[in-house]
Amino acid sequence: MSTPLASTATDTVDGAASWFRLAICILLGTVGGAGIWAVVVVLPAVQAEFGVDRGEASFSYMLTMLGFAAGNYLVGRWVDRYGVVVPVLLSALSLGAGFALAGLSTGIITFSLAQGLLIGVGTAATFGPLISDLSHWFEKRRGIAVASAACGNYLAGVLWPSFIQWTLGFTDWRSTYLMIAVLCVVIMVPLSLFLRAAPPPPSNEAAGKPALADAGPHSSGLRSSGLSPLTLQLLLVLAGLGCCVAMSMPQVHIVAYCVDLGYGVARGADMLAIMVGAGVVSRLASGFLADAIGGVRTLLVGSVLQCAALFLYLPFDGLVSLYLVSLVFGLSQGGIVPSYAIVVREYLPAKEAGQRVGLVIMATILGMALGGWMSGWIYDLTGSYDAAFLNGIAWNFMNIGLMVFILMRGRNSRPVATM
Repeated sequence: MSTPLASTATDTVDGAASWFRLAICILLGTVGGAGIWAVVVVLPAVQAEFGVDRGEASFSYMLTMLGFAAGNYLVGRWVDRYGVVVPVLLSALSLGAGFALAGLSTGIITFSLAQGLLIGVGTAATFGPLISDLSHWFEKRRGIAVASAACGNYLAGVLWPSFIQWTLGFTDWRSTYLMIAVLCVVIMVPLSLFLRAAPPPPSNEAAGKPALADAGPHSSGLRSSGLSPLTLQLLLVLAGLGCCVAMSMPQVHIVAYCVDLGYGVARGADMLAIMVGAGVVSRLASGFLADAIGGVRTLLVGSVLQCAALFLYLPFDGLVSLYLVSLVFGLSQGGIVPSYAIVVREYLPAKEAGQRVGLVIMATILGMALGGWMSGWIYDLTGSYDAAFLNGIAWNFMNIGLMVFILMRGRNSRPVATM
């Protein structure tokens, strides 16, 4: 097992090495993110070829997200102890094997297992673990750095659906999966070697000064939430679950929804690309906002806007209006998930960042998995997506309530010194 290389004199917090590492993380997230976006686009084709209903087809997406969720937590613990290089290398190999096996699958069960055990787990190292590792390289610009790294996942949502839709014009989904398998290995393996350096020490540690938790967004110390670490972690897990059950409804089912409305797969793939492309803008904006007002307030703003956007899907189902609503939804929700990582770094110990960020990210992914499956199940029961949208809105209200509670408790607590 490899050990991270020692930091050099030029590897300083917020320094040139930090920004270079951010660029590598964005590239890795963009390529590795194929693991959670490809299945969304091929879902109608897989359903038709294997002769299953919408709920069974959605089960493959749920297994993908379950593998992604578990991987974020388990790999995050590994990163805390040994560094991020080996996990990213294994991620590339797992994605390559997973896409190849899924492309050769003979039924929905083998397809779903390849999605969950290899593709989902393989994708994990390119999201939460990368973000938690990168968070050690920034202090003053941590918000925008974390948000930018998280954009890799959304850039994947722009790139891969368009790529898959293009390949489906001259081949089938199986051949497309085999192409993705090769691309993941060829691109990700050399990129991972740029992450060998260990993170530099925080500026407060380098100066030999103790940190003080205050209300300032750029403080080197921890803020006080007025809650125990365990309670805060639990509330963040529940909030992450709620927001992402809501978030999954348009992201997972927009292609199938467009097929049902008679607009076709291509229109749905376009809307998905617009949605996640707008999410990139939202994530970058949320990063700047988090550096100014903190993670909890930024997360609350995003959650309220997402809930409002979900309401817009109910009255508007025309082609043009769906394009516009998908754009609004993307601009609303993109900054929510990376804000959880910022909250963890603001309130919880840095040495536990990998596992704590991984646990919250795992909860958000479980929300995506549960919501993706639940929406398909509700569709099968009702024959419509209206009830599925209402279900997502209800979960979103739970998220908003929890974040308001955390914000209010933090306002009423006194700063404490940290070790």
